[in-house]
Amino acid sequence: MNIFIRTAFLVAAGLIMPTLAAASGYGVFTQGASGLGQANAVVAHTTGPSSVYFNPALLNRVDGRQVEVGTTAIYADRKIKLDSGNSEDGDSKWNFPSTFYYSHEVNDKFTTGFGVFFPFGLSNDWNDDYEGRYLGTEGDILTMNLNPVVAYQVTEKLSLAAGFSMLYMDATLKNRINQTAAYDILSKGAPLPPREGELPDIRQKFDGDGWGAGYNLGAYYRATDRLSFGATYRSHIDVDIEGNVDLDRVDPMLALAFPEGNGEADIRLPAQATFAIAYQLTTPLIVEAGVRWEDWDSTNELKLDFDNPILGQSSNSIPRDWSATWTYNIGGQYRFNETIALNAGYLYGNNAVPGDTFEPLIPDSDAHLFTIGTDLSFGQWTFSTAFGYEHHEDRDKNNTLGDPLGPLVGQPDSTANGTYETDIYLFALSLGYAF
Repeated sequence: MNIFIRTAFLVAAGLIMPTLAAASGYGVFTQGASGLGQANAVVAHTTGPSSVYFNPALLNRVDGRQVEVGTTAIYADRKIKLDSGNSEDGDSKWNFPSTFYYSHEVNDKFTTGFGVFFPFGLSNDWNDDYEGRYLGTEGDILTMNLNPVVAYQVTEKLSLAAGFSMLYMDATLKNRINQTAAYDILSKGAPLPPREGELPDIRQKFDGDGWGAGYNLGAYYRATDRLSFGATYRSHIDVDIEGNVDLDRVDPMLALAFPEGNGEADIRLPAQATFAIAYQLTTPLIVEAGVRWEDWDSTNELKLDFDNPILGQSSNSIPRDWSATWTYNIGGQYRFNETIALNAGYLYGNNAVPGDTFEPLIPDSDAHLFTIGTDLSFGQWTFSTAFGYEHHEDRDKNNTLGDPLGPLVGQPDSTANGTYETDIYLFALSLGYAF
């Protein structure tokens, strides 16, 4: 019976993996080109309508009605130097998270805003036959947040804001199942005929999506003409993910052990808090430094419920033990004249995934982000561009995560242990218009 439970666990792990990808510390840094150019150090001074995301309390400093649209091209270069002596390059591809922001100054006290942005995401693709294929070959996570906000000017110096978030999540995971090992294991407890040669790996694909809701708060305090403070809080968001698993190339003799079906999981995305200080060093130069906390340790366990029990198991859970993360950034803007401004910044963030749960679909590590950009203003139009280079520190995988079936029949342990290297390149564009 333990063999059957292990087989059911393999299917359950494949279904749960997309939720891990969504809660792996993969926040999307780019939510506006001007903000990215300053390494997101724009919580205590405004970037226009994109302050809906960075700090909605700053909207009281955005005049009239303004709209901003933008996109960022993101390219990730990933590589594994395996302990086996081989190496594996990720199948890199471009991703384009985009943004939309609108702000409306109702009167001297109230300003409203609305944003559509992508706060969390993952895109990772490895070769179908690489050493870690039983852990995962492809992971894609998309989240879209719809966020209306209201800002109120409490006093001449203090502004407060509150907003409501509706978040949509879509997750896709692909991995392989060692069907040869599964056949050999199951044949020990069932009257299966001897297999002829190696069986192909089972292709497993999970697709699931769901909605969740949360809220966000913002505060802005202008202490002097030169010194200001900003703070924000975004609540955790619980998302009810419902989806299905497709299995391809299953041997007819193993059909009962690997049934297709539906699954459901409750995912908690982390709460986030930021605090920043901005100082106007000179008339053209403003500098800001900040810190950001994300509550990734809010999910200690991930549980999946099956609509159709697998070998008598109606649910399964896996401990993850992630940690809360801290991000530190500094950035600034130098305005040459009314038309041209130069932005630059640096951000450092530590990773959420501990060594014993580190694996190829979530190669999270401490990261350094270097950015530069510019804002160009032409009357009612503003055009912003930014470039970012994000270097992840090399990280070793030396745990036992791998194929759960192969070692049971004496096959090599496919753990994909080795050194993981990641570099990410970001190119952002935003276009704003003031009515």
